[in-house]
Amino acid sequence: ETCNVRISYSELWARTNALARAITARAQPSGPNRDGDFVVAVCMQPTHSTITTLLATWKAGAAYVPMEPTFPQARISHILKDAEPSLVIYDDTANPAMFSGSGVPSVSYEELAHEASGLSADELQDGEVLAVARSESIGIVLYTSGSTGIPKGVRLSYSAVCNRLWWQFRTFPYSDSEVNCVWKTALTFVDSVCEIWGPLLHGRTLIILSRETTRDPQKLVNILADNQIQRLVLVPTLLRSILMYLSLKPTERPLQHLKLWVCSGETLSKDLAAQFFKNFGDHNGYKLANFYGSTEVMGDVTYYVLENTSQLDIHPTIPIGSPLDNCAVYLLDEEMNPARQSEPGEVWVAGANLAAGYVGGQGADKFLDNPHAAHPDFGRVYRTGDFGVLEKGVILFAGRTDSQVKIRGHRVDLQEVDRAVAAVDGVDKCVVLCYGLERGNPEILSFVTIRPDARVAAQHIEAALKNSLTHYMIPQVIEVESIPLLVNGKVDRQALLKMYENTNNNDDSEIPLDIDYTSVSQSELAAARVLFETVGEVLGRAARGAISVKAGFYELGGNSLNSIYTITRLRDKGYYIDISDFLGASNLGEVLSHMSTSPHSDDSDNELFTAEPLADEHKQQVIEMIVSSFYNKAELEQFLKHEIDTNDYAVLISDTWPALISAKLSVVLKNSSGTAVAVALNFDARDEPDVESEETGGLMKIMIFLEFVESSVRDTMLPPGK
Repeated sequence: ETCNVRISYSELWARTNALARAITARAQPSGPNRDGDFVVAVCMQPTHSTITTLLATWKAGAAYVPMEPTFPQARISHILKDAEPSLVIYDDTANPAMFSGSGVPSVSYEELAHEASGLSADELQDGEVLAVARSESIGIVLYTSGSTGIPKGVRLSYSAVCNRLWWQFRTFPYSDSEVNCVWKTALTFVDSVCEIWGPLLHGRTLIILSRETTRDPQKLVNILADNQIQRLVLVPTLLRSILMYLSLKPTERPLQHLKLWVCSGETLSKDLAAQFFKNFGDHNGYKLANFYGSTEVMGDVTYYVLENTSQLDIHPTIPIGSPLDNCAVYLLDEEMNPARQSEPGEVWVAGANLAAGYVGGQGADKFLDNPHAAHPDFGRVYRTGDFGVLEKGVILFAGRTDSQVKIRGHRVDLQEVDRAVAAVDGVDKCVVLCYGLERGNPEILSFVTIRPDARVAAQHIEAALKNSLTHYMIPQVIEVESIPLLVNGKVDRQALLKMYENTNNNDDSEIPLDIDYTSVSQSELAAARVLFETVGEVLGRAARGAISVKAGFYELGGNSLNSIYTITRLRDKGYYIDISDFLGASNLGEVLSHMSTSPHSDDSDNELFTAEPLADEHKQQVIEMIVSSFYNKAELEQFLKHEIDTNDYAVLISDTWPALISAKLSVVLKNSSGTAVAVALNFDARDEPDVESEETGGLMKIMIFLEFVESSVRDTMLPPGK
């Protein structure tokens, strides 16, 4: 489901059969690439048409290699040259000129769909496809930054995809009530594979989210709540944004159904995990999972699940955990011998999740024969480039062996960024570093010196980099007079980072801000000063260009996380703006027009609620609210917490549920989005049901005590009769 378009499974099946025939006809003349794979490049934004294209590509016997329509020309050209696809399929958001000089045939989805409309929708036979798919056949090619600084295509087989999915189905099964799931991750990122095909293989409705929705926490939370999404895969940066948004409306609980939160792509900090459980509470059934892996191991190869804050005290950092099914993880020294107990070793991976290798046989030093294999299925081993240490039976991440980092879930090789910066006309020397990785909010910095004869500034360099780097790889360029060196002649990286830290973080008041109040009316000047200065405080030296009414927040260097910071600081200064209005504004002038000195009518204090009689459909929500209210907050429960389990409440509610429904005295309160946020459970004082279940544990002691207190009040102070 996307853009209010719903497609049934039967419609999807028929459309993809016909489209596969059209793809085969177009791709057949070009033949397979040098690896013997038929590959189809897909350059489309996430829609139902994209899903149709991917499945049709598989049915045609080809692998798909995704490309973003927003990719710079240099990256598009590299992928087409390296992957040697037989065909490019693009949508109306892509510029066809990007493919015209590659020599690869290209066709728009609309034209291809028109061709398919006249073809059979019956299931394809072996003789009609480009190649007959087998378990070892390549199904997906994903390009990621390589250790050489040149993007390499990872060849993922169907068997690797299936092993990852079947582990997920066994470990985190879909519940009967889990009707809807979301696809929000970019197609070029490996997490999209399980987001798309996991739900579809289980007959769930897949709701496709746009990039604009994903970067707007308010819109994202509303969609997740409205569709009662129960699981979500996200990078820690996005989790932080969502938690910050939820903190702005503390009386609401819009995501009470979302029980499984999976973090991957970046380091999950203990601080962020603590914020998660502070928001959702301990022992309420919420799980925060930390997945570790890379594209070369089908996204994930180890995992660790947090269910309460007490687990945060077990290890110095949040573990990356234990291997997935049919996978093995080795911590080895430089001679590929097992590392000593409690000492860091390089992480090597073997097993069913391994990719078949890189396109064209590149990176031969990454996939090797496994000297420790105990079974042929583990005969190949992949070198991750990470360090890990084994502690108390689980693996802890211990850093990288090279220059690769994760930025908002995307692997970025700093060498690739360094090469791109050095190639910009006017740059004399450059050093590319990553700052803030340990805090979970990494930034790429490029310190540059400019040639004396060049007339170029930092913003010009950043603009030039848009032609060679994807948006998440573009660094903040910082011009320096010289590059500091150590006594041995090497670059003093710590001095550069300290220089940035001192300038950008320690004293924001000293940062010179380029603020332009041109075109601001006198009546808006006071609000504009607050807005522009707040944006400057949040972005600091990361601000790219002058802060003015014509400047866009994202163009200035903003993102979804610091947008929440900005809105929060504006509120502290007495100005209010809806998050969607802030993120949807094309420039700060539009932001200014939406700002107000009074809270909006949709603020939680003014929100309208509706009450409805208690019904069976509310049972699970009632249990969750009761657990949240009593187990974590009620004074009596705190004295007996060692004797009480959260399941005791479920037993108690289940025992009394028929009587509650029959009494017709209980109500559920819902907010404007239809989410239950409160419940009042009532009985007639003289017609309460007996609770005698032995399964309620220590909770029974509280029930007996309360009955002792209430009975005297009921018998002496209430009128007789019902």
